[in-house]
Amino acid sequence: MIPVTKAYLPNKEKFQAYVDQIFDSGWLTNKSTLLNQLEIRLAKHLGVKNIICVANGSLALQVAYKALSLKGEVITTPFSFPATVSTQVWEGLTPVFADIDPISFNLAPENIEPLITSRTSAIVPVHVYGNPCEVDSIQAIADKYQLKVIYDAAHAFGTLIKGVEGSHQSVLKYGDISTISFHATKLFHTVEGGAIVTNDDSLANKVRLLINFGITGKSTIQSLGINAKMNEFEAAMGLCVLDEIENISDMRSKVWQKYQHGLNDVVEMQAWHPGSSNNCAYAPVLLKSEQQLLELVDKLNHIGVSPRRYFYPSLDTLDFLPNASIGSKDGWHNDQKALCTVSNDIARRILCLPIYPDIDDQIVDLIIATIRKNTQLGKEE
Repeated sequence: MIPVTKAYLPNKEKFQAYVDQIFDSGWLTNKSTLLNQLEIRLAKHLGVKNIICVANGSLALQVAYKALSLKGEVITTPFSFPATVSTQVWEGLTPVFADIDPISFNLAPENIEPLITSRTSAIVPVHVYGNPCEVDSIQAIADKYQLKVIYDAAHAFGTLIKGVEGSHQSVLKYGDISTISFHATKLFHTVEGGAIVTNDDSLANKVRLLINFGITGKSTIQSLGINAKMNEFEAAMGLCVLDEIENISDMRSKVWQKYQHGLNDVVEMQAWHPGSSNNCAYAPVLLKSEQQLLELVDKLNHIGVSPRRYFYPSLDTLDFLPNASIGSKDGWHNDQKALCTVSNDIARRILCLPIYPDIDDQIVDLIIATIRKNTQLGKEE
């Protein structure tokens, strides 16, 4: 089966050279040489001030919540990977779901403010598929109510957004903290891994303390902490992938453009934030109905292609989140029968198509032809 994505494997000899360095030094983890190199290079490549690599993207979110001392409720999106919300519940926070925008698929700013209560401590939006949120509107709301903003930027590696002065900068620079995933299937990866990005030096220092048990010296422990460090083997993979990131991005862009040109008249495409770059991390298409999606998945499976319903289901439907609240512009409540209608609609109709650097052009053409044959936007079936 052709998978929806595939881990990029860099030059084997280069990776082996880094592994040889690890064996020569005998230093496997704990703020070691290759990890230091990776953080310096990533900060430069992404144009951010402080980037702290961690063991995975979920830990990045959990450490972010701890670093900002969040309590009570956080307003977040139901259209995301489960980690966005499960990490909140894991840390004793109550997610309050605000519905999404029907064309960008991101948290809709107009749905946030009616949900703010005295218990709200933060807003946790997601740059869905790497598409930047309405960062200025969200920050204005946060400033008005003195709330923290943590962006789940798991998909947004390399995404640029036009700033107030017209120049483009990393979307990771927005909010109090942005977190990234470096999982093997991501645009940039370290096998497993993730990172925390912040413009605040004191906050960055606090994060570095939290991810290493709160230890400040050989015999001093300053605060509560956990083990969230990235190891040298992961850093070695990251350095190799970063060397090839321009080529990776170019190849993914070509695949995404083929889908865009071949399908935009028969399916709906995500509306990208104006003035921002598309990092081509995903190739989502929106079908006419869930039934049409299910029939198309069956057709694609039949030709050896495995797309993914990503994200499905909408997180506000998960019954193991008993503390979660559902919100819309009309208010919020705990009635699980009252769902985020836009998110649920999109989740039932969204399908991510295979996209990775070395996918064969003929496979992409076959996928496009199969979708065109079985899908006609706006026409009766």
